[in-house]
Amino acid sequence: MLKRRSRWVALSALWLAAGVTGSAQSAPPAQWVGTWAASPMLALPGFSVRPFTGTTLRQIVHVSNGGEQLRVRFTNEFGTDPLTIGDAHVALSAGGAAIQQGTDHALTFGGAAQVRIAPGAAVFSDPVALAAPALSDLAISFYVPNQIVRAETYHSFADQDNFSADGDVAGAAVLAQPNTFASWYFLSGVEVPAVDGSRAIVALGDSITDGAHSTPDANRRWPDVLGLRLKQEPGLEHVSVLNEGIGGNRVLNENAGPSALSRFDRDVLAQDGVKYLIVLESINDIGRLAHPAGPEDDIDAAQLEFGLKQIADAAHAHGIKVYGATLTPYGGANYYSDQGEQMREEVNNWIRSSGVFDAVIDFDQVTRDPANPTRFNPAYDSGDHLHPGDDGYKAMGAGIDLKLFEK
Repeated sequence: MLKRRSRWVALSALWLAAGVTGSAQSAPPAQWVGTWAASPMLALPGFSVRPFTGTTLRQIVHVSNGGEQLRVRFTNEFGTDPLTIGDAHVALSAGGAAIQQGTDHALTFGGAAQVRIAPGAAVFSDPVALAAPALSDLAISFYVPNQIVRAETYHSFADQDNFSADGDVAGAAVLAQPNTFASWYFLSGVEVPAVDGSRAIVALGDSITDGAHSTPDANRRWPDVLGLRLKQEPGLEHVSVLNEGIGGNRVLNENAGPSALSRFDRDVLAQDGVKYLIVLESINDIGRLAHPAGPEDDIDAAQLEFGLKQIADAAHAHGIKVYGATLTPYGGANYYSDQGEQMREEVNNWIRSSGVFDAVIDFDQVTRDPANPTRFNPAYDSGDHLHPGDDGYKAMGAGIDLKLFEK
């Protein structure tokens, strides 16, 4: 883990020190804090790989903290070929594929208008002087020139409409007749200068953290609800929330995206300003008991507890407070089993009583049906009996004690 962290820290230092030119740029601050993040994944051929060649992408991200400057992290983490990013821009979104007038700013990379990102690497843009309010939406646009990209890096489920158009139109006020897609490609973070009180929370989880079945384009995931509450709480206005959820994610094994253990260094330790970690993982490990695909799916509660403890111990070693979130009910879900329910209850009891975590966020208690605790409260169930709906996510975000994030 430490070797991978060192690579990311070195990259951060390299781009922090890069020279910056132009009227839209200014000297970088002494420290940065993450304000938006998404976990990189491998886009599988025949499923989600898109031929973005000679194409402009305009992708919308909802920031947590605001700032007078920002920088954007582009990633080729799972690429097998170099990736060229050209003519990159950032602006305040005006909704859809439009940007707010007068807010468009070109991004540079060490002063250059484009950057070549090696396979497995990520880079930050130079800082740009764009005033972005807290909880605002940014439109990040960039041109992908003609090139060979056999394996693309993306985040599969954005719960957000993003756009593409032919040619280099990254600076256009609106993209005419764009294609629409619901993933984030080649983006993994946005950072703003740290101010007094700045610190970040990483939410490490699966589709329930990623926001599956919440209203698209509405930012109603439970981390969004938490982020809004923090902005309204005196003394906690500069605490950001970074959503590192991946739909289908598991603690111990690969599935949709890298396992929580294998992505921990990149998605948690390498995030600038992180002081707190909320872990909501392992329902997908448990769900595999109903339909095992191989011997690796034959797991028990002790193995899951070991994996979660590895995450907590590694975070503690880096001075990060870790809050264990109990697993929400899944009775009636398509991969429910009695064996799995017994394991969910065992893991939840361990989260509550083991002492591994600095505190417990009891999402199970918040969301379960008092009359049938193996199932969601009907008011919170999205209908698939696994994911909350908007009201369920709101209850989860509202159920977190904000005192956990005081210094």
